[in-house]
Amino acid sequence: MPLIEGIREDASGNQPLIRDNGRKEDEVRDDMERRGLAEDDAWDRIEEEFPGLKAGSRIKRRAFPGPHFHPTSPTNVTAQLGAHAFLPCRIKNLGNKSVSWIRNRDSHILTVDRYTFIADERFNAWYEASTQTWTLQVRFVQLRDAGKYECQVSTEPKMSHFVQLSVITPQVSIAGESDVYVNSGSTVTIKCVITDALEEPNYIFWYHDEGRVISGHTGRLLTVSRVHPDTSIGSLTIPMVSLKDSGNYTCAPASLNPASVMLHVLSGEHPAAMQRGTNTAPPATAATSSTVSPQTSASAILICFLLQVTYFLKGIIT
Repeated sequence: MPLIEGIREDASGNQPLIRDNGRKEDEVRDDMERRGLAEDDAWDRIEEEFPGLKAGSRIKRRAFPGPHFHPTSPTNVTAQLGAHAFLPCRIKNLGNKSVSWIRNRDSHILTVDRYTFIADERFNAWYEASTQTWTLQVRFVQLRDAGKYECQVSTEPKMSHFVQLSVITPQVSIAGESDVYVNSGSTVTIKCVITDALEEPNYIFWYHDEGRVISGHTGRLLTVSRVHPDTSIGSLTIPMVSLKDSGNYTCAPASLNPASVMLHVLSGEHPAAMQRGTNTAPPATAATSSTVSPQTSASAILICFLLQVTYFLKGIIT
């Protein structure tokens, strides 16, 4: 089978049918790139199969413009905290050049081709021949991984394509108040809301005080649902709650910060009484108090003294 598909010799058997409109040139170039042939090797094969093709022809000059980055290579990638990030670098006509990934903030060489040059095992790179893409993977992304990464080709001078990695942190909260009051014997559902999440968490663990809550144990039900492209809700349902169900409940999504709520189970007691303690006696009112303040006593003594002085002076005058 000829090396270059779609190119055939003419009736004389001397020259391949190559038009000067660029269409066949594109076919040649794409076929060589697809086969992953270096320029020298590819043209040796071509000259063997098509001896009539001139060495200085236009197709040879344009078929291999040298390595270049494909315009579809992204420049921005967003990953979720704790998830995996993939930074693609698509390079056409790479030939036998090497590709390195470099972390911009400290100029650390992470990978060269398939070899990793950092102790952090979360980093690795691989090549996909079908798309001519070198991809850098960052597993279990951390906040400190955010920043610019350089995909560098070992040409002279070096060629570079930069990818900005952004890391977002989902927010975890319990729906409602931080303290929940329910009557004994009722059914309660606690909802753990995860927002700003690109991916649904791999799991959500629930804890009652220090012990993990298991779905199905004593009728408890655990569910997770995706209610919005960036929002998930994990629910804990407890049927027929009793006093032993009181306590702290914590939802802990995978790789994210936990959130907690305090559950109070009431047994004939008003919630306001629990918030203020067990003492429910009404406070004494000022109107019924028999205690006289020191200020009131001093005023009364002064008034009596003035009255006595007034009567005394009146007696002297008369």
